[in-house]
Amino acid sequence: MSERQSTSDGKIYWLDQPSNVNKLVGLLIAVCVGLALLDAVYVKHGHFAFEEAFPLFYGVYGFLAYCFIVLSAKALRRLLKRDENYYDR
Repeated sequence: MSERQSTSDGKIYWLDQPSNVNKLVGLLIAVCVGLALLDAVYVKHGHFAFEEAFPLFYGVYGFLAYCFIVLSAKALRRLLKRDENYYDR
């Protein structure tokens, strides 16, 4: 969709313009880098030694947990998936 093209209802929304999407992605990257820098200098008192030794432990742990959940959901979908007309039988 180009910048001048509108949707089926005739409205042009803010995220329809690629320049605004690029600004939003840039803002998200800046926030992530800023939070990572703050996490590196913030003093934390962990329960285990490796929590304190690795400055970005909680961010990396959360990201890996997120990836695990998404990938396991994809695998579970293959197991539980039914045909499109499953309930019509």
